Amino acid sequence: MPAHRAAQQAADSAHIYQVKATRRGTGDQVTLAYRIVGEAGHGSFGVVLKAELLQGGGTDVVAIKRVKQDERSKNRELQIMSAVAHPHIVKLQAFWFEASLSGEDAVETWLHLVFELIPKTLHHLSRSYSRRNEYVPELLVKLWVYQLLRALSYLHSIGVCHRDIKPHNLMCDPASGRLVLIDFGSAKVLGEANVSYTCSRFYRAPELVLGASLYADSIDLWSSGCVLAELLAGKTFFVGQDGVGQLVEIIKVLGTPTRREVLAMQPTYVEHDFAIASPEALDLLASILVYTPSFRPRAIEAMCHPFFDELRLGNTRSSSANGTSGSGRQGRRWGLVMPDSQAVTVPPFDFSTHELSICPDLNPILVPSHARAALLAGPDGIDLDRFKPIDLAPLRLSLD
Repeated sequence: MPAHRAAQQAADSAHIYQVKATRRGTGDQVTLAYRIVGEAGHGSFGVVLKAELLQGGGTDVVAIKRVKQDERSKNRELQIMSAVAHPHIVKLQAFWFEASLSGEDAVETWLHLVFELIPKTLHHLSRSYSRRNEYVPELLVKLWVYQLLRALSYLHSIGVCHRDIKPHNLMCDPASGRLVLIDFGSAKVLGEANVSYTCSRFYRAPELVLGASLYADSIDLWSSGCVLAELLAGKTFFVGQDGVGQLVEIIKVLGTPTRREVLAMQPTYVEHDFAIASPEALDLLASILVYTPSFRPRAIEAMCHPFFDELRLGNTRSSSANGTSGSGRQGRRWGLVMPDSQAVTVPPFDFSTHELSICPDLNPILVPSHARAALLAGPDGIDLDRFKPIDLAPLRLSLD
């Protein structure tokens, strides 16, 4: 849909639109009634509008992403979003196509994707701390980055690389602590040559900067490391401008400088302001931000790093429902409270059978003992003592 029409709709919040859409998952054709209440975002792809779905006598606030569709090919984002299902990946609810006339009287087709709406971007939340000359509390950094890694662990297990991890593409709900990964416009099933000019510059892995066309999902880990560094430092970590391009040309000829050589050229180059970062945070960061792609940890391996132990242990203990444990002592259950006294309600350990089949040897670390009962009572009824991993190979995506 043309931008001028989108703007017109945004201004006309009283008007109710009705469209025939396809429900994600079931494929059922449904009639959606909605009204536009504002703009949630925009970019080269098009625009994301905030809308109210009118259904069942009530309203449901959603995000509607409008993307121009190339008639010669299928939309990769739609294919991927129709296939994925994970608590930390934004949920696609429905979609529809709409034709309209362009300024030259040519017919254009626009894809509309209806997503759940999450209130804030990670960029917005982190900058709110910077504006107050504060650092993001490290416990909050742990919670956010852990959920990002969990989303990537699932994505990579089905063969999908996001290719544009950055704070603008991470949405957070401050009330619950939940984080979700959005914007799969650059996502791709890897396996053949790809364009290297992908991922936003400040979060682009070195192999992409050097023009590699054959790369792995480890580029997402590099970007995640950049996000972690940004949250710890309170500012964008690698801010490359024209000078970086010149340095890249030198590296192509002379090779990568050693740490000693970098310090000889600029003694303060590697000094960064991590005033509140713990040794565990810096250790995780150092393990991710490495040149060799194969040396970076897998997302699920990074989740097991001691940096996240506080999430697994919790920082509060409240009385259990029955009041006492089997030993006669008062029972306790896990809880996590942020520095602002806000209790985290998003469940960090509600792993699926799929997730626990990615690397079963790590399950004893991933699932703390207090979370086992919830897993057993969950939808998959997982008993870790008797757990048998499933074969994930048939679940890898293969797009047309």
